[in-house]
Amino acid sequence: MKILITGGAGFIGSNFIRHELSRHSDIEIFNLDKLTYSGRLENLLEVEKDSRYHFVKGDIQDRAVVEEIVAKGIDIIVNLAAETHVDRSIVEAGTFVMTDIYGTYNLLVAARKYNVQRFVQVSTDEVYGSIEKGSFKEIDPLNPSSPYSASKAGGDLIAKAFHATYGLDVVISRSSNNFGPFQYPEKLIPKLILRTLHNKPLPLYGDGKQVRDWIYVEDNCEAIDMTMRKGKSGEIYNVASGIERTNLDVAKLILQALEKPENLIQFVLDRPGHDRRYSLDISKVRKLGWKLKYGFEEALRRTITWYAKNEWWWQPLLKDRFVQLDTPWSE
Repeated sequence: MKILITGGAGFIGSNFIRHELSRHSDIEIFNLDKLTYSGRLENLLEVEKDSRYHFVKGDIQDRAVVEEIVAKGIDIIVNLAAETHVDRSIVEAGTFVMTDIYGTYNLLVAARKYNVQRFVQVSTDEVYGSIEKGSFKEIDPLNPSSPYSASKAGGDLIAKAFHATYGLDVVISRSSNNFGPFQYPEKLIPKLILRTLHNKPLPLYGDGKQVRDWIYVEDNCEAIDMTMRKGKSGEIYNVASGIERTNLDVAKLILQALEKPENLIQFVLDRPGHDRRYSLDISKVRKLGWKLKYGFEEALRRTITWYAKNEWWWQPLLKDRFVQLDTPWSE
C-alpha cells in the first residue's frame, strides 16, 4: 500500500511516519513537505535510510508537484500539511488560508483525478471554538475563533464537499492539543520546558486558566492510523484523551518535574480571540477500537526527558522570534 503523507517533516507528521513504518511492513510512504520553519528533516533521521520511505520537497499549493506524486499509484493520502501556530496566524493569516484551504483543495483534486482510495484530513478541535461545559460532538457546528482554526475549518469543509459531491472516500480526524518529542517549541509545552531548563520566566496569557485536553502524540498517531484503516467514509472522528488541564497546571507540573520554583510563572496580557476551553466527545473513535495508552503525567515526563536530552535538536531554533526565551508562548 502506497501512502502519501503531507507535512511529514513536521511534529505530528514525523511521529506518524515513524509510527506507520514501525507497525506495518506492507507500506511505502511518500513524504511531501515544503520544509518551512517547523518542517525539519532532523525529525526523520532514524527512517531516512528505510527503503520504504521517500522524501519529496514540495508545496501542496503546487498542483503539478502534488499530481506527480499521486500519479505514482498512491492508495491513501493523509493530509498533515498545515500552518498551525495561532500567534503566527494572527500576524500572517493569508499564509494559513493558502496552505490549509487551497493546499487541501489541490490534494483533493489530485485524489479524485487519480482514484485515490481514501483521503484522511487531519484537523483540530479548535474548529469548534470554545465550550464552557460538556464536550463537542462531530455533528456540532463549527465556530472558529482564530485565522488558524478558521483555515482548518475551511479545509475540513472542502474535504467534506468532495465526499458529498464527487463520492471521494474522505475521513476527518480532529484531535485535541498534541504534545511530545519533536514538537516545534513555539507551542506551550516544549516552550515551557525550554524556558524552565534555562531558568527563564514562564509567561502565561491572561490568568493561565484556559483549559485544554492534552493528548500524547503517539496516542493521536494510533488514532489517525485507526481512522485511516477502519473509519467510515464521510465520517468525522474526534480524538482526545479526556484529560483536561489548565495552562497554569501544566506550567506548575513542568516546574515541579525540573525542581524549579513557581515564582518563575508570570501572567501577561491575553491574546485576541483566545478560546477558554476545548473538549471533545470521543465515543465514535472508541467504537473503532481506539484506546488511550499514555496518561498525561507519564507522557509529560517522557516529553520533558526527551527535550532535556536533545539540545542538539532545539538549540538552533532559539533564534526564531516565536521561540526566543523572552517572548510570550502560544498553544
